[in-house]
Amino acid sequence: MPITFENVGIAVRDLEEAIAFFTDLGLSVVGRDTISGEWADTAVGLDGNHAKIAVLQTPDGNACLELFEYLHPHAIETSPTRPHEIGMHRVAFSVDDIDESLAIAAQHGCQPMRGVATYGEVYKLTYLRGPSGILVMLAQDLTKS
Repeated sequence: MPITFENVGIAVRDLEEAIAFFTDLGLSVVGRDTISGEWADTAVGLDGNHAKIAVLQTPDGNACLELFEYLHPHAIETSPTRPHEIGMHRVAFSVDDIDESLAIAAQHGCQPMRGVATYGEVYKLTYLRGPSGILVMLAQDLTKS
């Protein structure tokens, strides 16, 4: 049975803030909606499920993020996941210019967690906290320079 990757879903505190961050990095909004009703309750497994959603796509069209802001039930704040904790913890992007991408992230108050590292002569990369504490990895492929 063939399988294809659809998207990564991330619950956010403020949908507009998250959209601004990811669109400034280069993703584009391909859809927005407000979801609720029995079908949403069943699919997600939450009674009274009501959320604003946005789907953003990478410029190459190969990957999507689905961002959602819960209206009901109220979102539960958690501590941001750390890189060594079990479970989903980051979204990663290849970028043409890591310095330019970090300048954009800084406009949103987002800084590298520790700095920018170089992996051999292959990648410059860093982790930073995006909106709602999302762990974001940015990597520049040095072999393409």
